Amino acid sequence: MKFKMQDKQNQLIERISDRHLVVGVDIAQQFHVARAVNYRGIVVGDPLTFENNEEGFNKFLEWINKLKAKNSLDTTIVGMEPTGHYWINLSKWLSNEKIDVVTVNPHLVKRNKENRDNTQSKSDKKDALIIADMVKNGYYAFVRSTPESFEKLRVLMSNRDV
Repeated sequence: MKFKMQDKQNQLIERISDRHLVVGVDIAQQFHVARAVNYRGIVVGDPLTFENNEEGFNKFLEWINKLKAKNSLDTTIVGMEPTGHYWINLSKWLSNEKIDVVTVNPHLVKRNKENRDNTQSKSDKKDALIIADMVKNGYYAFVRSTPESFEKLRVLMSNRDV
């Protein structure tokens, strides 16, 4: 029996309900930028810039909880690009906080830049919004946990390429 890709995407879309806060995070080395939308893609709240450390992650969680309370939402899904190794700490921290974390393909993010405002312009805030839209539309994959030795090897390879 053949499994159609469209069926998988439909299943991913169906996971997002009207009770979800969908958050996109543009990952960077020192500061991440987050934007949030509801299940229909309507922007919720202002953008947030936060540091790539525990203090920044707590600020991010506080922002999420405020948006959920303000908009009567119960659950959150956070999408991000798996760029380098900078996303791993945030991903693990959010998983420990019982928040669903997913990744989006960086090439698709680049190709979808025009969908929001019909321009090819680039900014961290726009990228975060595009990521949130992609998650809402089912273009994401779940994060699989990997052994620590594999993650160390990934960081080593990333540093070697630089």
